[in-house]
Amino acid sequence: MPAGPIAILAGAGQLPIQLVNHLERTGQEVRVMAFRGFAEAELQRRAHATVDLLDLKTITSTLEGWRPQAVSLVGAVRRPGFSALLSAYSLLRNMQEVKEVISRGDDQVLRGAVMLLEERGHRVVGAHELAPDLVASRALTGALQPGADDWDAIGFGLDLLASLSAFDIGQGAIVAHRHVLAIEGPEGTDRMMRRVRKMRQAWFGLRRREEGGVLIKAAKRGQDLRVDMPTIGPKTVVEAASAGLSGIAIGAGSTFVLEQDETLRTADRLGLFLTTVDLPWMERPLG
Repeated sequence: MPAGPIAILAGAGQLPIQLVNHLERTGQEVRVMAFRGFAEAELQRRAHATVDLLDLKTITSTLEGWRPQAVSLVGAVRRPGFSALLSAYSLLRNMQEVKEVISRGDDQVLRGAVMLLEERGHRVVGAHELAPDLVASRALTGALQPGADDWDAIGFGLDLLASLSAFDIGQGAIVAHRHVLAIEGPEGTDRMMRRVRKMRQAWFGLRRREEGGVLIKAAKRGQDLRVDMPTIGPKTVVEAASAGLSGIAIGAGSTFVLEQDETLRTADRLGLFLTTVDLPWMERPLG
């Protein structure tokens, strides 16, 4: 890589923290730009700049001062309203072009952000390129293995997610016996599993005896992995167990697994399987 720091534009979650820790351990110079209201408190304390998500002028001027060798957008953010996006993006781009970009869903908004950065000469890279060890390999698996019903649910779930890709809907679904219990929306994976847990509670909080099902997490067809890659970790496993699921299946080479050893230990301890699957629509999975 050319000289200069790696600029991390950090949203919510543990992935930005783990990425920064990884880069610092390897001796890489890092500059962290934390998005106010999204980045974790720990990372905000370590950040070199804290900005509002839509303050594009400050973001671009700060990056110009840092002169980074590469920029990576990492972590979750809530999509602002259409009018707020329109006002922010139109400061830097043609109004009609902005309307077309942000009216097509979250993927188009993320691609628009990448386009803005690239137009200003920045090389945008994914966290998976900076820290490939965080990506689930095909060999990643827990002590337990899926049963026949689980594999049937996994195949059904993958077909479901593939068919939903064109509609820019979430990266996860919960399937039991070829029955769709939930599809991930803007609330994210953990809250989706809490919805399933609540559905499985009878009156007075007594759990119905209908446990089972699989969480399937996979990148969408045509998804830009530089800015939006599925992620799980120990907390995901705990939520899956609380929802009464049998296990978790993730896309091999296209899913981040935070704290991999602890995630596997948690799955084994709670009696869930954790397995990776190849995604037919991923031509070149990573790792």
